[in-house]
Amino acid sequence: MESEPYKPLLHIVLYQPEIPHNTGSVGRTCVAVGAKLWLVRPLGFQVDNYHLRRAGLDYWQHLNWQVVDDWQQLISHLPVERFWYFTKFAQHRLGTAEFEPGDVLVFGRESQGLPEDIRNLAPERGLRIGCRPEVRSLNLSNSVAVACYEALGQWRRAGGLGLELPE
Repeated sequence: MESEPYKPLLHIVLYQPEIPHNTGSVGRTCVAVGAKLWLVRPLGFQVDNYHLRRAGLDYWQHLNWQVVDDWQQLISHLPVERFWYFTKFAQHRLGTAEFEPGDVLVFGRESQGLPEDIRNLAPERGLRIGCRPEVRSLNLSNSVAVACYEALGQWRRAGGLGLELPE
């Protein structure tokens, strides 16, 4: 259930994801950018070969990923001070964040987003991705892709920071 095929540039956390196809798309993005995917239970699907194939994850063997049982187990593995919380309720726009290699980008459930108690852990590290008023929020997998490529773009503009960035 866990593998380490590469050292992650970022950590992507899906808190209690509900839709396997979204998780599949996020996994693809993680492989593309060199991020580790963390899934926090309960999940709205089973992580087994059938469900992975169904979600089209023929590249899953290339993904650095891990499933944890709950929020407490997640924070025992990762530096909380490096967490960025993505929510439509955040005061700060994505473009205002200054990402560092190893940062943790946390995303909530497709139907409800991040719970208020998690959003309130560090409101100054809450980020939102702007949308027109006709749209509540972007799809989860799109949000992850936008955030990951914003971080990579920052690092490229900073001269690459000595990182091996994907082309």
